[in-house]
Amino acid sequence: MKNRYLALFLAAGLGVFSSAAQDARTQALERAAAKGLEYSIRAGFNVGGSAPLPLPQEIREVKGYNPGLNLFIEGNVTKWLDPRWGLVSGLRLETKAMHTRARVKNYGMRISKPGEPPVSGRWTGSVKTDFDNTYITLPILAAYKLHRRVKLQGGFFFSCVSDCQFQGEVYDGYLRNGVPTGNKTVIDNGQRAYYDFSGDLRRFCWGTQLGAEWRAFRQFAVSGYLTWGFNDIFKKDFETISFALYPIYASIGFGYIF
Repeated sequence: MKNRYLALFLAAGLGVFSSAAQDARTQALERAAAKGLEYSIRAGFNVGGSAPLPLPQEIREVKGYNPGLNLFIEGNVTKWLDPRWGLVSGLRLETKAMHTRARVKNYGMRISKPGEPPVSGRWTGSVKTDFDNTYITLPILAAYKLHRRVKLQGGFFFSCVSDCQFQGEVYDGYLRNGVPTGNKTVIDNGQRAYYDFSGDLRRFCWGTQLGAEWRAFRQFAVSGYLTWGFNDIFKKDFETISFALYPIYASIGFGYIF
């Protein structure tokens, strides 16, 4: 009997605590709304890749592309300056990856076989590349209410790389050592040579972000954005690959508005 009364007492206490916490949360959100503040959390996936613009003559054919599973989660706050205009910022944890296969000619490369020193030169043949970066991103955007359910956003993003990978293999071709007319190193008949440029990747990226959000329900929204990096993914002094690669990704997400 005593145990039953104790259980009832604890249940009632938890109910009161939960109700009080809910009331405090509601009051805090009402105070934030009165100041023009809106909080939200968003999650979804990125699709895209790091690409040269325009496609250089060294890349003769793209034989395969797989964007991988690129997820993101983001928390942000919007400060409404008036009924239509506002500022948005927050923090986003995201992955941006791609896996490609291409046929190239005179492609700058530094390769090695197991147990052998690296060799640099111009590669003609097939290339497989695995790119996989994890970013911590700060967006700074302007927001415009086109409609009570539709919000446009545009501005800039700034990303720090927390984990990076750019590596792959070459096969069915040959490397001209040093220059396009140098000594030939042939890799064929099922042989593979490998490269790893992960240590040559930049740790900072910035660019523009443009998109829109549709408020499907009172607290649920669907969004789509394009992010376009302005700087090369490789460090300034990296010269093996002779052209710049820019991260260009589209994101689709679902958000909860508090």
